[in-house]
Amino acid sequence: MSTGPGAASAPAPDGHDDPTITDTPRKTSMFASLRVRNYRLFFLGQVVSNIGTWMQRIAQDWLVLSLTGSSAAVGITTALQFLPMLLFGLYGGVLVDRLRKRPTLLVTQSAMALTALFLAVLTLTGHVQVWHVYVAAFAMGLATVVDNPARQSFVAELVDRDQLQNAVSLNSANFQSARLVGPAVAGLMITGVGTGWAFLANGLSFVAPLSCLLLMRARDLHAVRRAPRGKGQLREGLHYVAGRPELIWTIVLVGFIGTFGFNFPVFLSAFADDVFDAGAGAYSLFNTLMAVGSLAGALLAARRGTARLRVLIAAALAFGALEMVAATAPELWLFALLMVPIGVFSMTVNVTANTSIQMSTDPAMRGRVMALYMMVFLGGSPVGAPIVGWVTDTYGARAGFAAGGAVAATAAIVIGLVLARVGNLRLSFGWHRGHPRVRFVPRERREELAPAA
Repeated sequence: MSTGPGAASAPAPDGHDDPTITDTPRKTSMFASLRVRNYRLFFLGQVVSNIGTWMQRIAQDWLVLSLTGSSAAVGITTALQFLPMLLFGLYGGVLVDRLRKRPTLLVTQSAMALTALFLAVLTLTGHVQVWHVYVAAFAMGLATVVDNPARQSFVAELVDRDQLQNAVSLNSANFQSARLVGPAVAGLMITGVGTGWAFLANGLSFVAPLSCLLLMRARDLHAVRRAPRGKGQLREGLHYVAGRPELIWTIVLVGFIGTFGFNFPVFLSAFADDVFDAGAGAYSLFNTLMAVGSLAGALLAARRGTARLRVLIAAALAFGALEMVAATAPELWLFALLMVPIGVFSMTVNVTANTSIQMSTDPAMRGRVMALYMMVFLGGSPVGAPIVGWVTDTYGARAGFAAGGAVAATAAIVIGLVLARVGNLRLSFGWHRGHPRVRFVPRERREELAPAA
């Protein structure tokens, strides 16, 4: 399998080349990247902002549901927030490859703060209408067109290459740690003082990342070659990805999962409101328990120190299967508990895909490749959210959740088989230390193990 410039290939333990491995398997200190001052500042700024972001997500979804009583309306809000990524994501990646990352992030983070404050003023003054939320969601999405690929690729400027997997994983752990706090605080605010205060808190939380970006030492950033201005750079990025199966099929897989399996605002709000009739408190609980699992998944990824595509396939399959199981849960407590393993496997998918793509990509192409990845992963929501919202409204929350899980599981199986075929692998069943083991092994092994004629 072809790999991009800068990607490391490693032999499998048995001596065969294993195309499902993107770097040498190893373990590392779980918090190694935090020893780097600039990354530590980035991490601290993001944890504060992420808490505010999760507060706004919960408040936004619940506000729309309160104003309209429709799961489809929640889906439309989610779609509008990610529609700019679908429409303009690749152009955002071209800009990111040309621009310096830190000044770019100062602009995008400021724009997102202003959007949150605008929504806070409308809500606190009692003038908010659902179309205001739609406009704010779309404006936030426009900022993320540049902010997402800039933040993703900026990590490579903060740490050494051998710390990249750890740094990406800690970023995810950061986001999920905030997910533990944000929904809980948002639930208290919604029931106590109203959704407007959650929007205000998010707007003010951007002071932290902006301050930390300004405090970073420019001389300690790792120099990354920027792409010069020129024609055909968007086409060049697409051609680059198309020629690398380990990139294109990973992006296709996360596209299916992001479009149909990750529409949790639609699924969880419908389960809380319609299936269990438990209100905003249950919605916050579902998100919090999923965050517990996601945090565990991110920390495990930080400990692994490598990104394997076969781990990605297995995690995607488990994620889809668990969603289908959760869709049939008869009691609220059982459904809530299933959010934990769903969170573990969703984060394993996220971190493994993100890291394998970054480590297999030329730094000069990283902005465009990460923009394509984020466009497919997040930009699929404008397509998927209204569809799953309609299925949920028409056939019920259980049918919508099960359908999302079925798509994720099917995509994992199909793409796993495609990658195996590209890598000339076959499925092997056996026993290891008394336990069944299923894995992909090189097809050549069958010939080597056959007795001589």
